[in-house]
Amino acid sequence: MIDRTKVEEVISRIRPALQRDRGDVELVEITDDNIVKVRLKGACGSCPMSLMTLKGGIEAEMKRVIPEVKSVESV
Repeated sequence: MIDRTKVEEVISRIRPALQRDRGDVELVEITDDNIVKVRLKGACGSCPMSLMTLKGGIEAEMKRVIPEVKSVESV
C-alpha cells in the first residue's frame, strides 16, 4: 500500500503551480492496486488542458517520486 503522506507531500509541491492558474488538486483515494485518485478543482476542473496537467504534470511527478504508483486518475 502506498503511504498517503508521501502522496500528500507530492501534491503539496505541485499545488502552488496549479493555484497560480486559479486551480487546485485534492487527494480523494489511493486504491489497493496503487491508483491515485484526485479531484481537480477551480479553474483546473474545467480547463481543456486538464488531462495534460493530470498526466503530464501530476502523474509524471507522482511516479517519479513514488514508483509504485500505477496511474493518477481524476474523479
